[in-house]
Amino acid sequence: MSVKYDHKEIEPRWQQYWEDSGTFKVTEDSSKPKYYCLEMFPYPSGRIHMGHVRNYSIGDVIARHKTMRGFNVLHPMGWDSFGLPAENAAIEKGVHPAVWTSQNIAYMKHQLKRMGLSYDWGREITTCEPAYYKWNQWFFLKMYEKGLAYKRRSSVNWCGSCETVLANEQVVDESCWRCSSAVEQKNLEQWFFKITHYAEELLSGCDNLPGWPERVLTMQRNWIGKSVGVEIDFPLADSNIPVRIFTTRPDTLFGATFMSLAPEHPLVNELIRGTETETGVRDFIERVKRQDKIVRTSADVEKEGVFTGRYAINPLTREKIPVWVANFVLVEYGTGSIMAVPAHDQRDYEFAGKYKIPKRVVIQNNEGTLSVDSMTAAYTEEGVLVNSGQFSGVKSSEAIGLIAAYIEKEGMGKCTVNYKIRDWGVSRQRYWGTPIPVIYCDKCGTVPIPENELPVLLPKDVAFTGKGGSPLLQSREFIETRCPACDGDGRRETDTMDTFVDSSWYFLRYCSPHSDKFPFNSNHISYWMNVDQYIGGIEHAVLHLLYSRFVTRVIRDLGLIQNDEPFMNLLTQGMVIKDGAKMSKSKGNVVDPDYIIETFGADTARLFSLFAAPPEKDLDWNDRGVEGAHRFLSRIYRKVAELAPFFNGLPDSCPEGELPADLKNLRKAVHQTIKKVTDDIDVFHFNTAISFIMELVNNIYLVPVDGRTGDKVFLFAMKEAMDNVVLLLSPFAPHISEEMWTMLGHEPSVLKYKWPSCSDEIASEEERIIIIQVNGKVRSKIMVPAGSGEEEIREKALSDERLKSFLGDKTPKKVFVVQGKLVNIVI
Repeated sequence: MSVKYDHKEIEPRWQQYWEDSGTFKVTEDSSKPKYYCLEMFPYPSGRIHMGHVRNYSIGDVIARHKTMRGFNVLHPMGWDSFGLPAENAAIEKGVHPAVWTSQNIAYMKHQLKRMGLSYDWGREITTCEPAYYKWNQWFFLKMYEKGLAYKRRSSVNWCGSCETVLANEQVVDESCWRCSSAVEQKNLEQWFFKITHYAEELLSGCDNLPGWPERVLTMQRNWIGKSVGVEIDFPLADSNIPVRIFTTRPDTLFGATFMSLAPEHPLVNELIRGTETETGVRDFIERVKRQDKIVRTSADVEKEGVFTGRYAINPLTREKIPVWVANFVLVEYGTGSIMAVPAHDQRDYEFAGKYKIPKRVVIQNNEGTLSVDSMTAAYTEEGVLVNSGQFSGVKSSEAIGLIAAYIEKEGMGKCTVNYKIRDWGVSRQRYWGTPIPVIYCDKCGTVPIPENELPVLLPKDVAFTGKGGSPLLQSREFIETRCPACDGDGRRETDTMDTFVDSSWYFLRYCSPHSDKFPFNSNHISYWMNVDQYIGGIEHAVLHLLYSRFVTRVIRDLGLIQNDEPFMNLLTQGMVIKDGAKMSKSKGNVVDPDYIIETFGADTARLFSLFAAPPEKDLDWNDRGVEGAHRFLSRIYRKVAELAPFFNGLPDSCPEGELPADLKNLRKAVHQTIKKVTDDIDVFHFNTAISFIMELVNNIYLVPVDGRTGDKVFLFAMKEAMDNVVLLLSPFAPHISEEMWTMLGHEPSVLKYKWPSCSDEIASEEERIIIIQVNGKVRSKIMVPAGSGEEEIREKALSDERLKSFLGDKTPKKVFVVQGKLVNIVI
């Protein structure tokens, strides 16, 4: 039997075995508990990177471990294959996006198979194929029927480089999330999904996801941004027109000394038309509209504004207050206008200070020392109302409800709830995406395409020039069609859907990927959903994860599924870094997975990526660590190869008779390791689980072999140890584990065998080592029976001959016993 670990021979052979024997294929099986393990599917960019290796290795350990624990595990893989890179490649290289994408998928699939991942490839999905995107279109039509998909003119984020609209979630630091080009604002007709209809449910649903990282939930709650407050009408001083504002702090209403409107507020034109301020206000608006909305409302951006020349009446004080237009007010949030209370809002405080607008204290602090003259910042803490008419003397926390009720009673406004989240803009002016299934007819208007005519296929004979927006605009064959309603001339919508639509429901399609009558089989959904464990990067906390939660609810309300949430548990893994930075071609610190797999093997790559850091932390790539992982695997392999020839004909249970001390200790180590590794895998502490396996292998090597290969007790203990090492190692390093499993005399596959169970009797400690310290320094150690009491340990420690020799004639002042660990004597 070869003692050399040859990954190049072993790994392809077992990959072929798994494929030929259908090891990872699953179907619904009511006799087993189900487990759905899913890693976020990749964009087929061309080659996998080390981040992929780590992400997919994490999922594979979980899937394999659950399978061996008796679960029926669904572990699928597919391709998020629509998107700009394919279209850009077509422009740069003259390759059609479909060709570029399919070539990349073929290569990346080859790479993933080389990693030995336990995917059921029979469920593979590719979102750019009509069989998949047909159902995007079907969902769009269903949402259109229910008013959840609609079109309107809107100020949108526009990436000039990509020549397309971006959702708010896709703007990062004023730049396009994909190409980093500066984002500008444009007014365009766009299609939207009404995610705001589910804002409250998406928010409250965060409380029902204990298996998600709190960081992700906090990001989603902040993005949804619920505000409970009051809408109040401020009548204009010289007109009957009211300006409705929204505030969460009605307790400060008596302190409002000005009000501000968003530059895009429709009332602004009316306020300034024909006035002396019109030109200045319009110049200001044009300048602000070019700024990104997220940036201009940031706390660290300078507050700017312009006076409209008009005044409004504070409905409670009846005072005239100036009306401004300010950069930090958004027309989409609340009513697009606010009352400004500079003494009690820091943003208003800075604005009032810049433009010399009066401040008025209406909430006094507990010391009663607050005054406008002594203030250096807005006072935003709780206090007691002052200068507030009949509400003076009321605690501010109580005044919020009292004044809100008064406003409603007097007909000045109403209590309401606002959300920061905006509807999801899904129109993209690009080719490589799902065509929106809508036709425009001069006679009938907007007409949805009948379901029996789906899918609307992307035309293949289009030119990719990179100029003039979507290539679909140049395809008369695509655009010119018949109206389904009147059979007259019609024009197809040329916008395609945001690719996040593709990934917002793909986890459902995996449950019945070949269904052609419906997007999925409801019975299969009932069996497999929810996803029990989802794994991916933190960068998807707001984008993909929020959209998926939204679309799941939409599909539920269509009556197709029963689930509220798609993913019950979420693991967000850290990045793979090298030389202190994220791996990237521009930094020259990329490690090629192909090189690692070719040189050291897939098992080494998997083992190192899981051992070097806990999954949620960043992994600092270390070449010596990779070599160490390879040496560890070689070491196990050599030991199995050395002893396996002697294991034939061994009994199933341990032969009777007293075990020698070294074998007794080995059996104890085996069962203790089973418990530790099992516990650690359950909480994703893969690095410590691997460390415990390494310790066990060290213990195996400490047992002398010479002259014992004819001793059945020795052979039984050694085989038991090696069997369990292989079983415990198999989720991390499946190829070498399969090889060693057969070397140990078992039938393949190791995945079909039960996960080992720990014997508490064998694992229990009969004796414990107690350290003896004198004044904090170790001076001796004793053995005591496990479970010894404090007094028993104290007496045995004080009678220890080494301690007596050290103490001489000194009498201990104090003796501290830490049960089961140490005794510290103070002299």
